Amino acid sequence: MTGTTIAARMLIRITGTLLIILGIVLWTGHGRGLLSLHMLLGVVLVFALWVLAGLGAAAGVSRATVLLALVWGIVVITLGMLQTRLLPGRAHWVIQVLHLLVGFGAIGLGEGLAGRIQRMRPAAIQ
Repeated sequence: MTGTTIAARMLIRITGTLLIILGIVLWTGHGRGLLSLHMLLGVVLVFALWVLAGLGAAAGVSRATVLLALVWGIVVITLGMLQTRLLPGRAHWVIQVLHLLVGFGAIGLGEGLAGRIQRMRPAAIQ
């Protein structure tokens, strides 16, 4: 696995963990001042996902997987930015759960892409 692939995978793991923790803090109504940090880390995670998509395309990962990662990143950012305006009120928890699941999906896609890249590369250059 290339150094860039390893770095992007680790960035997804670290930011993903921090995003889950911050999301829980925000969901419980605490740490409103951390919302900007949560959003920034979300953008960093999506950027790392897109880097893996580019590396995957170069390594020969299926176009469908690469395209899914690119589109999924757009969905993550869009949902994150619009989240507070969607289903305001008592039903807003549905959007929060959806946001959490979409975030988990981004983490999983990143892990999957990194694994595919690793399997596509010859062992000599890992």
